Amino acid sequence: MTRRYSAFGLLREGLRGHTGWQPAWRMPDPKPAYDAVIIGGGGQGLATAYYLAKNHGMTRVAVIEKGWLGGGNTGRNTSTIRSNYFYPESVALYDFSLRLYEGLGRELNYNIMLSQRGLVSVANSDAEMEIAARTVNAMQINGVDGELLGAEQVIEKAPLLNTTDRARFPIYGGTWQGRAGVARHDAVAWGYARAADGFGVDIIQNCEVTGFLVENGRCVGVETSRGTIRAGAVGLATAGQSSVLAAKAGFKLPIRSFALQAMVSEPVKPCLDTVVLYPGTGTYLFQSDKGEIVVGGGLDRVLSYGHRGNPPMQTQVLSGLLEMFPSFGQLRLMRQWAGIVDVVPDSSPIIGPSPLPGLYLDCGWGTGGFKAIPAGGYLLAHLISTGQHHEISRPFDLDRFASGRLIDEAAGSGIPH
Repeated sequence: MTRRYSAFGLLREGLRGHTGWQPAWRMPDPKPAYDAVIIGGGGQGLATAYYLAKNHGMTRVAVIEKGWLGGGNTGRNTSTIRSNYFYPESVALYDFSLRLYEGLGRELNYNIMLSQRGLVSVANSDAEMEIAARTVNAMQINGVDGELLGAEQVIEKAPLLNTTDRARFPIYGGTWQGRAGVARHDAVAWGYARAADGFGVDIIQNCEVTGFLVENGRCVGVETSRGTIRAGAVGLATAGQSSVLAAKAGFKLPIRSFALQAMVSEPVKPCLDTVVLYPGTGTYLFQSDKGEIVVGGGLDRVLSYGHRGNPPMQTQVLSGLLEMFPSFGQLRLMRQWAGIVDVVPDSSPIIGPSPLPGLYLDCGWGTGGFKAIPAGGYLLAHLISTGQHHEISRPFDLDRFASGRLIDEAAGSGIPH
């Protein structure tokens, strides 16, 4: 049960240095052994632990995080949620996640600040309108809400868009998904953490995995900065660091890691009530509940593990922003950041057993990891507990790169990551 505080209680806690708060989860020391260990204390790892306990009755579970809970990509993204993909396999995966998001606040008894304000992807040419029509047709055939918009309908969704004759990217129309939106990134992580802890899951922070314990060709635990921890199964949910951990386990993943940059402006009065994406510029944005304009863009195509911005890429993203919304040129930027995304050749995730038996993978999400947190956790938990794929995760097994059964969303729906 959530503890409630009056206004006086909040003031009292502030005056006494916030020493009286009830912790939302424990901070235990690691035990020698668990039924399952999940590497990665972000949204996907925490969701995996929660669903292991809730759906499969596995409560002897540890989540291991080398830093602090939610301090990686979960805390370094633009928190957009959508399922406007092209291929049936992708739509099944991301719409499953969206449906879980739609009930997540009630399920966790935690306000994740889900705002289904919709997303408009603007087409700036005849060719992009053709792709938009194909995408909407695919979405509708696959049972997902999608609508093809004309230019006037797009402008009605976002009246401040650049509609002048001098616009480099004129508005031809676009696609609309009304169920898309945003959620509060840290609230999602905290909600899953508190719920998992309530089932008895140990969330262990400041604990780095330095190697894997292998016996008779099977992963039976991990070596960490806080000692050896044995496990019946190990799940890997470390986003941009997945290839680094895979190397420690003795195999190579088809992953390259890049920095995805974003930034936020000073707060202004409400002026944008949806998410807007221009594939032509690679820039997307929305207005937060605090009034800030949250801006993201394409990948900086330089291999990196650095959680920092790059001025040339920032210039490119902001140029796209000013082309889309010239009136935003007067805004001041407050801060910028970067998350490290794990990109695979077909721009679709890897979910399934690894080449090392006993170690299971949840990686390769690119820029889609946040929107897929509930589904990724649900599906990885199913794999760990049963040793078998869920029907939704089967197409995303690592073996697709050997068989050629790729799910190329970059080609299918124009998603560049």
